[in-house]
This record gives sequence, structure tokens and C-alpha cells, in this order.
Amino acid sequence: MEYRVAIVGATGLVGHEFIKVLEQRKFPMSLIHLYASDRSAGKKLLVANKKIEVKETAPDSFKGIDIALFSAGADISKHFSPIAAQSGAVVVDNSAAFRMEPDVPLVVPEINPEDIKWHKGIIANPNCSTIQMVVALYPLHKVNPIKRIIVSTYQSVSGTGSAAIEELTIQSKQVLEGKKTVPKVYPHQIAFNLIPEIDVFQDEDYTKEEWKMVHETRKIMHAPDMAVSATCVRVPVFLGHSEAVTVEFSKPMSPQEARDILAKAPGVKVVDDPKAHLYPQAVVAAGTDDTYVGRIRRDISHPNGLVMWIVSDNIRKGAALNAVQIAEEMIKREWIKPTGAQK
Repeated sequence: MEYRVAIVGATGLVGHEFIKVLEQRKFPMSLIHLYASDRSAGKKLLVANKKIEVKETAPDSFKGIDIALFSAGADISKHFSPIAAQSGAVVVDNSAAFRMEPDVPLVVPEINPEDIKWHKGIIANPNCSTIQMVVALYPLHKVNPIKRIIVSTYQSVSGTGSAAIEELTIQSKQVLEGKKTVPKVYPHQIAFNLIPEIDVFQDEDYTKEEWKMVHETRKIMHAPDMAVSATCVRVPVFLGHSEAVTVEFSKPMSPQEARDILAKAPGVKVVDDPKAHLYPQAVVAAGTDDTYVGRIRRDISHPNGLVMWIVSDNIRKGAALNAVQIAEEMIKREWIKPTGAQK
């Protein structure tokens, strides 16, 4: 069986990655429609060696579509996702628009695929920094329930989009040439700098990105009372998010036990030999599907604690790949059938 797929936000970083992932994984598609804003309409993108014209997203864009992959921002998702669902498509949305809605599943297929089943036309893709953390922590949580998580993130500029990549490139050249930088995308210079501010500040002086990690982790892992605290930092790296994570378990767990569990976990790759300088790195994770875990060691401040370093490609596993895996899971479990409708 083959499915009719639409990509909304096809010309963005995640949109391009959607196309790449669908091709690489040989997703069963009978056709694909590419949508974006009116500014991008008319562009042509190569999909399976065919040039497909990008069209402006409109209310009638989803007739006959089985699966709609959205990555065009929360406002677009809020407007068009319900329209797509009403047209009969199942929406997998990469924005924050629906993540914490009680009737919308928030899914990481390695963790809570069963939640897909109760969707009402829309399934939410979690935040990139949340995805890689829970992929690494959930296998441990199943063996030894986690009581508390403290995470500090080191997030690449690709998480903000193409304009941020360009800004880092330009500013890096300006600094190296002794010129003055003028920030546009971020509130401060990002080149050769760290900015501990991702998204807007909210309650308790935590940013929205930090609160996302708190609430999304609890929802995905079905652990509403889990203690989570995050500090999210933008770093001058083009691709790949890194995280320093301290975990308190219900009882002691040795670093070797954690390595053994994670070595068998889906979507996880253990890279942990510090003496040989082997540990996860953003440049190694770029372009790959796995979430990498290393620097696994005892938390010397708590008998039930472990500390680890988690790295993943935020555009791939943190966005496009996870969304496609959700669609694959629906197909595998026969929770979706092609409409067969003609366009």
C-alpha cells in the first residue's frame, strides 16, 4: 500500500530533511505535494529524481492526502492542521502548537508508540532537545524509575532556522576580520559566544524552551510528577544539540549497567571510552539517525545518581526523522489506510 503525503513548510530546513528522510527510508508514497508560504510558491524541489513544484498552502491543499507532515511554525499549524485533519489526513506536526493539548498525542516512537492510537487527526512531534533526552533516558527509567532530571543543553543555531545559520556564518567572518557584528536573529552576537536564552522568558525566569523540556518529558514518559529542571543555551554550532544530564534514580545504578541497557535500546548508540577520547560529538552525530550517549559516570553528589552526555542531530532525529517514524509506526500497526481518493 502506498500513501499520499503532503509536506507543509517544504522549503525550510526541516522540510528539506523530511524529503531526504522519506527518500532514504523508501517511505511508501504514491504521490507527494509540497506546500509553503506564498513567498516560496513556484519553487521546485527534487523528490525521488522528480522536480515537484511548491504550492502555497491553502484550505483545499489536503483533499485526498493521507499523511501531512507540518513544519511551518505554530501559527500555520494552528490554522491548517485542523483543516487537514477534517479533510481526512493524519497530521504529524513539528511545531509547539498542539504538544500539550490533552487530546493530542505527543510521540517518540521508541518510547510511547501506543499513544498514536488515540489521535483525533493530529499527532504532535516533541521539541528537538526533549526527543534526544527521553530516547536516552526512557530505557533506564523502565528498569529503575527516574525521580529527578537536571539538564543543561548546548543547542545549535540550526534549531532557529536558515537565517540563524547565515548569521553565525557572517558573524564568524566579521569577528575573525576584526569587524563589528550586528545581531539580527538573536539578542546578542552568537559567533564565539553562548546565549542562555532560547525562546521567551516565562514563569520563574525559565524560558519557554526550558518549560517545554519539563512538560513534554512528563507527558511522553507518562510521569506527571517527575522532577525536571532545564537550562537551555544557544551555542555557535551549526548542527546538532548536546546535553549534560544528571539523573536521580529510585535506587543506585552503576555506569556499566546503564551502558549495558542503552547498548540494547532502540535509536541509541553508546560512545563511551573517555581514555581514548571517545564520547558523543555534534559533528559526528550530524546526518545520522541515532541519539549518542557517553560520559556515563557516577554522580558523586548523590548515591542514586548518574551523569551523562547526550548528542543528536536536531534537524533529523529532533524533527524530521521522528515525524516520519511516527507515520511508519501507524502504517506498521495498520492504524492508517490509504484513502484511495483521487486528486
